[in-house]
Amino acid sequence: MMPEIKSLIYPVKDISHAKTIYSTLFGIAPYTDSPYYVGFKVGNKDVGLDPNGHHNGMTAPVSFVQVQDIHSTLQALLENGALVHQEVKDVGAGTLTALFKDLDGNITGLIQGA
Repeated sequence: MMPEIKSLIYPVKDISHAKTIYSTLFGIAPYTDSPYYVGFKVGNKDVGLDPNGHHNGMTAPVSFVQVQDIHSTLQALLENGALVHQEVKDVGAGTLTALFKDLDGNITGLIQGA
């Protein structure tokens, strides 16, 4: 499987306001709408709004790359100079995510099982 950017997550402070803006932008209602995550299907990508993103260190939208083995991919990245920003965690339904930083401080996400 070739890695692909699966989703883009925006950290937001006011999820209700952000939901209105992105619903208008995409011209669709969210496929999931909860107090902790609002998600839109845009083409074959997931665009999410995360009201806890700022609290978790997100300062800008973060892309998540779909990988087959999140643990080995993260380890390989660390061996090549990346830094862990968020350890692997289960975000529900068996979906695992992690965040890493490159040496310039750019944050990128990994996702497995979505």
